[in-house]
Amino acid sequence: MALAVQALAQNTANQSSPAQTSVPAATKRVIVVSLEDRKLALVEDGQVRKIYTVAVGKPSTPSPVGTFTIERRVANPTYRHEGKTVPPGPRNPVGTRWMGLSKHGYGIHGTNEPRSIGKAASHGCIRMAKADLEELYPLVSEGDTVELVGQRNQETAQLFGSGENPAPDTTIQPAATLTATAVPAIREQVPAANANSTEKANAAGQALATVVVLAELL
Repeated sequence: MALAVQALAQNTANQSSPAQTSVPAATKRVIVVSLEDRKLALVEDGQVRKIYTVAVGKPSTPSPVGTFTIERRVANPTYRHEGKTVPPGPRNPVGTRWMGLSKHGYGIHGTNEPRSIGKAASHGCIRMAKADLEELYPLVSEGDTVELVGQRNQETAQLFGSGENPAPDTTIQPAATLTATAVPAIREQVPAANANSTEKANAAGQALATVVVLAELL
């Protein structure tokens, strides 16, 4: 179900900055989002590294389901819509980071409504808490796979459990074939880990980037 939304992100400096430095390209990364569980898992080379609680699309404007890629990463976006401009800061509707998907108009971003995290509350995008978003952002790169899984199944249960999260570094396999319909089995069960992370300071000298997002995106 398509939304009448558009997103345009533009790096004004068009060059790398400390905040845009990511892990080596050789690392196989997959972001798996269970819309029903409202959880996001970062899987690297077959290992579950991080799990976060997120907000997803509400029933009237659901998040898309399928396999996508990260096409664009923007730090400290400026929000503009209908003559209204919101600079980077606590009032910015998309928060401090934007990771645009190959599904035009959709992305993983922050929010100025932190109470929405863990709920079906957005217009289709995946919202993250500020600290979690800023932790995830440098760990992923453009071209990484993003799986948005609509309904809980055996595979997502193995990733997210019944309210229990596998610990970071839990091994899953095979790393190269993780998909929305075939999430690899977890090789070993370990106690749940707290996925909440401490907020990292923004890197100095970071180029100011701009993201223009219609209000429907939020």
